[in-house]
Amino acid sequence: MFDLAVFGSLFLTLFVIMDPPGVTPIFLALTSGRPAKAQRKMAFQAVCVAFGVIAVFGLLGHQILDYLHVSVPALMIAGGLLLLLIALDLLTGKTDEPKQTKDVNVALVPLGMPLLAGPGAIVSVILAVQKADSLGTQLSVWAAIVAIHLVLWVVMRYSLLIIRVIKDGGVVLVTRLAGMMLSAIAVQQIINGVTQVIQGA
Repeated sequence: MFDLAVFGSLFLTLFVIMDPPGVTPIFLALTSGRPAKAQRKMAFQAVCVAFGVIAVFGLLGHQILDYLHVSVPALMIAGGLLLLLIALDLLTGKTDEPKQTKDVNVALVPLGMPLLAGPGAIVSVILAVQKADSLGTQLSVWAAIVAIHLVLWVVMRYSLLIIRVIKDGGVVLVTRLAGMMLSAIAVQQIINGVTQVIQGA
């Protein structure tokens, strides 16, 4: 039987971690300068990549990490460092260069992973799948995963309307703000990873 409590708990957890409203300015900053059709496609691609990564780790998470001898804190630190590099590009304006805006598919990295499908989301899903000991709770867990990705797609898909309102100057401002937010997220992720390493030691 479908467990509404399990669904609600995991959905809220993933909503806080994946942060659809917070992703919006970062998505706008990384996709600015592209045609609207390409931006819509990238919103869909980013959600598909995130869902694919989350689904794989949900099914095989512990086996993958054990096989690679990678700890969760190491995954958090690596993800944080990658996000920090992207944040520095946003802050310094390097994403405005033609090569950055047209040749690189940011829907895959950093949007799909590690921004959406980051260590926090991956670990939450691994734990939720492990705790789901019946068919009903398993269905509830996967329904929550699908639901949060639908929310992410809707938010990014319709955030493109914002670009038409704020114009080019606004996009530059949003880009710098997104860089600040992303750098804070990255540093916090690294701190969390290091803290877990110290506690484990």
